[in-house]
Amino acid sequence: MIGKTGKAGLTTAAVALVCAVTVLTAPGVAYANSYANPAKPAPGPTPAPTPTTADDKDLEKVRKELDRLYHDAAVATDEYNAAEERAGEQSDELVKLARKIVKGQEKLDELKERVGAAARAQYRSGGLPPEAQLMLSDDPRLFLDGAGRVREGQQATKGLLAELTRTQQDLQAYAKDASTQWQRLEANRKAKAAAKKKIKSRIADAEKLEAKLEKEERERLLELEQETAYQNQAAWLSSGILEEINGKASAQGKKAVTYATAQIGKPYEWGAEGPKTYDCSGLTSQAWAAAGRGIPRTSQEQWKQLPRIDIKDMRPGDLIIYHDDASHVGMYIGDGAIVHAPRPGRTVTIAGAGSMAILGVVRPDR
Repeated sequence: MIGKTGKAGLTTAAVALVCAVTVLTAPGVAYANSYANPAKPAPGPTPAPTPTTADDKDLEKVRKELDRLYHDAAVATDEYNAAEERAGEQSDELVKLARKIVKGQEKLDELKERVGAAARAQYRSGGLPPEAQLMLSDDPRLFLDGAGRVREGQQATKGLLAELTRTQQDLQAYAKDASTQWQRLEANRKAKAAAKKKIKSRIADAEKLEAKLEKEERERLLELEQETAYQNQAAWLSSGILEEINGKASAQGKKAVTYATAQIGKPYEWGAEGPKTYDCSGLTSQAWAAAGRGIPRTSQEQWKQLPRIDIKDMRPGDLIIYHDDASHVGMYIGDGAIVHAPRPGRTVTIAGAGSMAILGVVRPDR
């Protein structure tokens, strides 16, 4: 089946070769050996290669269906990672609120004890108000001294009661906040569970679909994926964009690129942040963490929160966000290439920056 590509197949191969040569012969290529034979690059968007046989047409349908399934899994992975991050933050907040409640309860108990002590002292004095006790005294000096103490005592009692009231109100507020945080935590747990179920379902469907293929068909499917990626990259390069991109990496950007490229060959795993496996945003977030700058965990939040720059201004270390829903991310490493974690069944690899539909570029260290 592989040999039945015909003239159109040779044209496709020629386009792929020209694309690869264009990238590899660009000035200052630092990753030529890796890019010359990309390890199973991620499937790209249109334009898709034109199938040359009936079998190829069927495989092209399979490729598009796999794209859809893995894309859905990628979106769900972002949802899972976001829910997990929020759950972590909410758990931390619950711990803080619990500590405040414990300290507030201890303070409340202490204040109640002091109020009780004051009440017991009044009972022991016969139940007469201090003013009445002073009025019954025959010693004017004692009366004046006592009057001052009464005023101080009244102020102290008022302050004690006010503090008691404030502490009770604080405890009520802490308890209410804790209840709200707990509800949010539970909601995020449910969101995580739903996302996890969706991820596993889509990946299982994709694996089941691939399992139906014969070995030769799987090899040809991989070729179709690569041809699609190369054609997209060739179209991107034909615009002349690479001639405009000449930014130099910052010190932190170099560190991020060094970390990311050191992970090449490690398997993709949804929800993973290393050190043995990664998903796409797990790779980019950990690379920048290693460079000394924390960034959002998911590709969608990276797109939302990080400063955006024009493609022609990008430099190594910048993040390229892919697809309209920002469901994938790769790190630009220069010379028209990215390093990324493509999808389940693939490994961290180098691919063409234009091999997928670019949404935009963000810069973590701007």
